[in-house]
Amino acid sequence: VQLQASGGGLVQAGGSLRLACAAAGRTISNYYMGWFRQAPGKEREFVGYITRGGGHTDIADSVKGRFTISRDNAKNAVYLQMNSLKPEDTAVYYCAADSLGSSRRSIYAYWGQGTQVTVSS
Repeated sequence: VQLQASGGGLVQAGGSLRLACAAAGRTISNYYMGWFRQAPGKEREFVGYITRGGGHTDIADSVKGRFTISRDNAKNAVYLQMNSLKPEDTAVYYCAADSLGSSRRSIYAYWGQGTQVTVSS
C-alpha cells in the first residue's frame, strides 16, 4: 500500500492542524494505521495508532488530550487532528500501516513520505 501524508505547515503555538494520510494500492480497512513524528536530531517517535475499524485509538502520553486520530475507510484515508500545538510538536509527521497495531515503529511495514509541521512560539 502506498501512503502519502499531507496537511503540514507553519502554525503558531496554540493553533491547530489536520494531517491527512491518503492510501493507494490497497484498502486501508485491512490495516492498523499509525502516526509517528521525527524532530531534527531525534529518533522517530510514536504519536498514535487507530484500529482497523476505527473503534479504538492509542495515543502517546506526550500528545494525549491534544491529538486525535480518525479514519474514513470509504475514502481510504486516516487523519491526525492536532490542537493546542506547541513548539515541541515541530517535526516531520509520518503515517504508517500494518496488519498489527503498535507503538513500535519497527512493526510497521508501510510508510508515507512525511509532512513537515512547524510550530512557532
